[in-house]
Amino acid sequence: MNARTWLGRRLTLVLGGVLTAVVVFLAVAAPWLTDADPNRVNAVPRLQAPGPGRGLGSDDLGRPLWSRIVYGARLSLTIGLSVMVGVTLTGSALGLAAGYSPQLDRLLMRVMDGLMAFPDVLLAIGLMAVLGPRVSNVMVALTVVYTPRMARVVRATALVAGESVFVDAARALGASDARILLRHVLPNCLGPAVVQATFTFAYAVLTEAALGFLGVGAPPQLASWGTIISEGRLLVREASWLTILPGFAIVLTVVGLNALVLGAGATI
Repeated sequence: MNARTWLGRRLTLVLGGVLTAVVVFLAVAAPWLTDADPNRVNAVPRLQAPGPGRGLGSDDLGRPLWSRIVYGARLSLTIGLSVMVGVTLTGSALGLAAGYSPQLDRLLMRVMDGLMAFPDVLLAIGLMAVLGPRVSNVMVALTVVYTPRMARVVRATALVAGESVFVDAARALGASDARILLRHVLPNCLGPAVVQATFTFAYAVLTEAALGFLGVGAPPQLASWGTIISEGRLLVREASWLTILPGFAIVLTVVGLNALVLGAGATI
């Protein structure tokens, strides 16, 4: 590896870490960064442009955009983290079972293939139409959408690990299937699972914003980046900051997460 390649990978890792840290700080410190209610309607400062003393401006209902963006970061990261954990646990369990048992493999992977046949957003919209507009339902819908990817990644690694010499040795010594899975197969699946989990975090944030933009995500009374963009799209000429600033927040989050995992994977 030459010096230029090494430096580029390190810079990618640092850039991803800094961007992700900024977004996480905004989400965690939201109550201390602003004392304005992100949902309080105020008719006086309607459609104020960003500027000194006005922060990032306000929307058509007089709600401060800065407050709505930082609280939207809290909502997006909460959903993204919950989906990542749910997908990692569910997908890893399904992938291990499918990779270790040929009988389960046929059934589970056909179900996963069926789910992956639908585009992510369309499947999420269908699930939300059935479940209803709640934050918990968004988490459930996105977990169902992205579990097949994790399951296939873990299954592929489990298939390779299951044919290894150390697994054959453990089986010859009389180790149970549960012990082989937990002690020998699962550790080999952790690396690919962690990488996929981080990408899932970014996908979940992006898809949650898409659902909010389409009006089928979190309840409209909650500050969400997708909802803010959806509300501001009709005023894009008069108040372009209503779509540009939350859109920039989404890009910042997704780029930061992807750069972080790419940089970390390249330097390991």
